[in-house]
Amino acid sequence: MQLVSKATLPRVKHRAATLVYFFMSGFGYSTWASRIPTIQAQLHLNEAQLGTALLAAPIGILLTVPFTSNLLNRYSSKSIMIFGAVFYNAVLGILGYVTQFWQLWLVLFCFGSSRNLLNLSMNAQGVEVQRLYDESIITTFHAVWSMAGFAGAAVGFLFVSSGLPLKVHLLSVSAFLLLLSIIFYPNTYYIKPTVQPRKKLFIMPDRYLMVFAVIAFASMACENVMYDWSGIYFRKAVMADKETATAAFVLYMVSMTTGRFLGDRIVNKLGILTILRYSGLLICTGLLIASLLPYTVTAGIGFVLTGLGVSCIIPLVFSLAGKSKTMSSGTAIASVSTISYFGFLVVPPGVGYIAQAIGLQWSFGIVAVFGAVIFVLATTIRQQE
Repeated sequence: MQLVSKATLPRVKHRAATLVYFFMSGFGYSTWASRIPTIQAQLHLNEAQLGTALLAAPIGILLTVPFTSNLLNRYSSKSIMIFGAVFYNAVLGILGYVTQFWQLWLVLFCFGSSRNLLNLSMNAQGVEVQRLYDESIITTFHAVWSMAGFAGAAVGFLFVSSGLPLKVHLLSVSAFLLLLSIIFYPNTYYIKPTVQPRKKLFIMPDRYLMVFAVIAFASMACENVMYDWSGIYFRKAVMADKETATAAFVLYMVSMTTGRFLGDRIVNKLGILTILRYSGLLICTGLLIASLLPYTVTAGIGFVLTGLGVSCIIPLVFSLAGKSKTMSSGTAIASVSTISYFGFLVVPPGVGYIAQAIGLQWSFGIVAVFGAVIFVLATTIRQQE
């Protein structure tokens, strides 16, 4: 058995602690997502009202990005991360007590804001820990986030099946995750930030970072289209039953998680930009197959390719952005994230409008263009590798 040397022990602790915070983010988010139907039923919300309420979280994310960016420019990601974790878990517990629509909207706005504080700071922390290693470790952090999502959904299913109150579920998860954040906080990585003068609340990505921002936008667009529309695509375009549609989404999630666990190993062999190019090709090919051949097997293969394609793009883009020579790593990641979040916010609803006009099958074909964009942009930045 190979023992960890004293010289490498600190970085191992920093890596493990960062993994815990990624786990906490994914577990908390899927816990909330697993109880959306319960909250809709308890508050007697129709689909339009629920959609309006769910919009509060991304609005909270977008409005908080400049604020988080400013904090990361001034303070260590270690400090922002624990603050975001406490805020995030507190809001998660409060969600079980909402009784009116306006309360849900306000709490979800805070949930999005707290999630942004936690996610940007933990990604900045991940980039800083990555610098302690010669080999790539960044995609494993996001793989743990995905695995935590599965775990949170499974625990949510158990709570729903047992008939325990929503308050008990959310409060117990909130307390558990808060305890984890406190226990592992001392092992997180402190690096003194290089404070840079800021004249604006939000700093647009410079020319170097803008390429990464557009790649992240395209990836987030494809990823969240799959979250929101994959099940519906199998029901309406593939004409599959409910169980098959659910299995198709699980297949996509499994392929994405697998890609993230394998990502570091492949990056260490082929390089980041090579993986970005292949990822764009996988997304484009997968969505085109699903669009042009809307049958159970072929569409399922398309979903697997798409899941593998989107799996590593965001962590690798954040890793590249964190190497910016014009901004601190936290500020650079926040700047890129602001652009990418618009892919999360704008494109999935746009798919609905396109589907209404020309059909869901064609809308997926149009989204495949984002994969081609990723491939082209990754090719143009070859000289910056």
